[in-house]
Amino acid sequence: MSETTISLKTSRVLVVGDVMLDRYWFGEVNRISPEAPVPVVRIERREDRLGGAANVARNAVALGAHTGLLGVVGQDEAGDAVQRMLTELNVNGHLSRDNSISTIIKLRVIGRQQQLLRVDFEHPPTETVLRDKLTRFNTLLPEYDVIVLSDYAKGSLVNVAEMIAAGRALGKCILVDPKGEDFSRYKGASILTPNKSEMRQVVGSWKTEEELTAKAQQLRKTLELEALLLTRSEEGMTLYTDQAALHIPTVAREVYDVSGAGDTVIATLAAMLGAGRPLAEAVSIANRAGGIVVGKLGTATVTSEELFGKHP
Repeated sequence: MSETTISLKTSRVLVVGDVMLDRYWFGEVNRISPEAPVPVVRIERREDRLGGAANVARNAVALGAHTGLLGVVGQDEAGDAVQRMLTELNVNGHLSRDNSISTIIKLRVIGRQQQLLRVDFEHPPTETVLRDKLTRFNTLLPEYDVIVLSDYAKGSLVNVAEMIAAGRALGKCILVDPKGEDFSRYKGASILTPNKSEMRQVVGSWKTEEELTAKAQQLRKTLELEALLLTRSEEGMTLYTDQAALHIPTVAREVYDVSGAGDTVIATLAAMLGAGRPLAEAVSIANRAGGIVVGKLGTATVTSEELFGKHP
């Protein structure tokens, strides 16, 4: 095992955000329904995976980082499934159980290796449970070095500004995977990791690389960020800091499924920074991890062996 792999065990990462359960139903498609012009899928196999913020935690622990997850699930079978999988992966699950909601589920029906349908079940957490979550967050902060706030706009991060303030007061590195048209609530975070569409929602469109750089740097300064990492799909990533704009081209791979790629990127970045690696190196490794995971079906993970090899 490489020295880099071993060093990631010193990483202490707390993931906070919208916890989901990704359900996959796999089957055969041999005919069209007589009731409507849709395929009939005969389900042969079912699989549950951690989704949303839970997938970020899953990715971090797969790299060897000491990982905790703070989130909200329902008092239901899906919530039990999430807790069970976290335990099996050795993720410290700090889950608040909300009796009045159902656990967020994204159900995907797969036929002939193609996603045919996705059904979402979701309800925002109650205010009482969110207050309890904020209290638990403040209690857990001293135990971790890097905090990942994974925002899927499902209601679990309404207190994100307070969380950032509390984390920075204790000198923690705060990474945010943002959502929505208003990034002001993320002000003061260490690093923001929007994708192109999220960036465009906030700063508008751009025609040239120079125009994009100017808009990204202005956003970084306005939000008082140490860095802004723009993930650009097939174009790779660009890291904006006080020093410069560093572009890292994508790793050429066959793209099979992009779902969860952003989770892999921010989890890898957090694990690397938690191990004390320089920011530019951490971003480069995260870019490589994103390139690997898009070649896998669904919300997948990348291992240290895949990233570094056994003898790098």
